[in-house]
Amino acid sequence: MNTTTRRVAAGALALALMAAGCGRDAGTASEQARDVTTGSVTGEVTVWAMGEEGKALGAFVKDFEAANPGVRVNVTAIGWDVAHDKITAAIAGNATPDVSMIGSTWSGELAKTGALEPTPGNLVDKAAFFPGAWQTVDVNGTAYGVPWYVETRVLYYRTDQAAKAGVQPPKTWEELTAFARALKEKGGAEDGFQQSYTLGASWQEVLPLIWQAGGEIAEDGAYTFDTLEAVAALRQYETLFEQKLAPTDIPEGAFPQTFIKGEVGGFFSGPWMIGVLNNDGGPAFKDKFDVAPYPKGPVSATSFVGGADMAVFKQAKNRDAAWKFVQWLSEPEVQAKWYTTVKALPAVQEAWRQPELTADKQLAVFGEQLKDAKTPPPFPTWEQVAKVLEAELEKLARGRSTPEQTAKAIQAQADTIGTGL
Repeated sequence: MNTTTRRVAAGALALALMAAGCGRDAGTASEQARDVTTGSVTGEVTVWAMGEEGKALGAFVKDFEAANPGVRVNVTAIGWDVAHDKITAAIAGNATPDVSMIGSTWSGELAKTGALEPTPGNLVDKAAFFPGAWQTVDVNGTAYGVPWYVETRVLYYRTDQAAKAGVQPPKTWEELTAFARALKEKGGAEDGFQQSYTLGASWQEVLPLIWQAGGEIAEDGAYTFDTLEAVAALRQYETLFEQKLAPTDIPEGAFPQTFIKGEVGGFFSGPWMIGVLNNDGGPAFKDKFDVAPYPKGPVSATSFVGGADMAVFKQAKNRDAAWKFVQWLSEPEVQAKWYTTVKALPAVQEAWRQPELTADKQLAVFGEQLKDAKTPPPFPTWEQVAKVLEAELEKLARGRSTPEQTAKAIQAQADTIGTGL
């Protein structure tokens, strides 16, 4: 599932910053990474992991233990709803595990506390990972952790409705609007498109639009949401709502059944949705939907990359074994097997050439999209700013503000919050 929508409470952030002032040195770009042993390791490694991945990892690590006699990996599964607060509390209380899975937008905040150890230079080759995935662990030029799995957004659409309407998946912004209209007016969908507009995911649909317009989320260490490119992106986001092609009144929990029933013709989402649709829609539904790359904006077709990373804490009691475990999780064969276990997409590009992944045509669309996907800047305050984005985007979707007003409102609040650097 998407791992970047976790909201950060002010108290949790305060705990993290308090830890930085209680005997820890905050992570900086000049922090040096120490090499790790490449020989045999022994002892216990404690690991925290979240969600369905956390539940499955305990059994999965048996392969690592078999390859490294004398090592025992103890995995504690944690819910995503409490994970961020639990990690920051552990940092404040000097009670961290050896290794923890972290959300892909958390590295900047957690690195600032000084609790994370920089990734050893002799551990992995960053070129082996998708560039956007490596961005999630890169804080001012220093890597804190290693990308574990990734997700990105693509277009989902009803193939039967598209065929009835006589349209192909859109390749540009303009074609997306026409595509949604055709699905509604000719294909039989009550709403041409499902576009996020409430707390939880809307910012993940708007950031790609800013990048596609040639804009950036931040430059020179400051947020930049009031640019011409950002306004263009917000105008594109507004279009489907303004033209009544995307609803703003779907009851909570109604989606994705609205798509399965044919009430909605398309939407943007991540790879986990394939499994959801196949399970909820039944065997016959798999032939009624397909996926396609993001439509291209004025400059690119860049998408959003999320997922999760594995980080090692400076207070790890078994540092060498901890990093060797993280390295093992990054091996292409292991990444491919992990995909077959929980359907988490590999962050390592070579893993996509493993037979477990090459046979799936829908999966290949995600693999191609990952080559042009980006992540938000690793600023400690990003989660706070993301919440601002969601609140302002809902106003825009409901016609309570214009793209220009939305950009100014987001920028003003982002300036007040600051980057936290």
